[in-house]
Amino acid sequence: MVEAIIQVESLNLTYRSIQAVQDVSFSVKPGEILAVIGPNGSGKTSTIECVEGLRKPDSGTIRVFGKDPRMHRNEVYRSMGVQLQETEYPSKIRVGELCRLFACFYDRPADWNALLSQMDLEEKRNRRVSKLSGGEKQRLSVLLSLMGRPKLIVLDELTTGLDPEMRQQMWLSFENIRNSGVAMVLVSHYLDEVETLADRILYLEKGKQQFFGTKQGFREYAKSRIPENEWNDSFSLEKLYLLLTPKHKGISMEGVL
Repeated sequence: MVEAIIQVESLNLTYRSIQAVQDVSFSVKPGEILAVIGPNGSGKTSTIECVEGLRKPDSGTIRVFGKDPRMHRNEVYRSMGVQLQETEYPSKIRVGELCRLFACFYDRPADWNALLSQMDLEEKRNRRVSKLSGGEKQRLSVLLSLMGRPKLIVLDELTTGLDPEMRQQMWLSFENIRNSGVAMVLVSHYLDEVETLADRILYLEKGKQQFFGTKQGFREYAKSRIPENEWNDSFSLEKLYLLLTPKHKGISMEGVL
């Protein structure tokens, strides 16, 4: 039995009167990609912030590398890389300077010059970070999450702002990283990304865990909830997700124009 890198049991988190996370349990093994999906406000980011040690849950157990990520954050972070959904860097620092700074945080940093090339940022090494495009900043954030040669990477909205070609390149890079034994937690609204990369899925709605298991298991779960007359075995993961999540009526222009 392979020991889990992440083990979460009965996680609960409340913001004032709002239960952001309710009785969530899951695990992640070495070399596995877990995708965390669900509508906005479903508790995805709150759950992951607890795993990262950034928030203290009201109850439940979280172990990352067998340790509490809040009590042993420095130790856990030696083997964990984190790419946050929104990150702020010093406005005047240049890309190369920021990479050298992050490399100083680790005993055995990755070759950031090679990573710059892989992330197609080599020509931006002397540019100020504040002058990068949104997609370039995203790639830089991913690069920095890899600086410590992590055994676990947490990626919040991995490919937001990237063009289709770069998204494909990023997917290939992370498949290669996964194959080397590195575990990943991927929070994403892109279901094609989840279908391509994920080994298992954690599906949340309004803070509650609806499903945790394989992609095939998710299809079976969806089939049990979708009316038979709406079901088709050829549905993509994105189509299943849209059928499962609450319907939105969209914008009405009646009385506006």
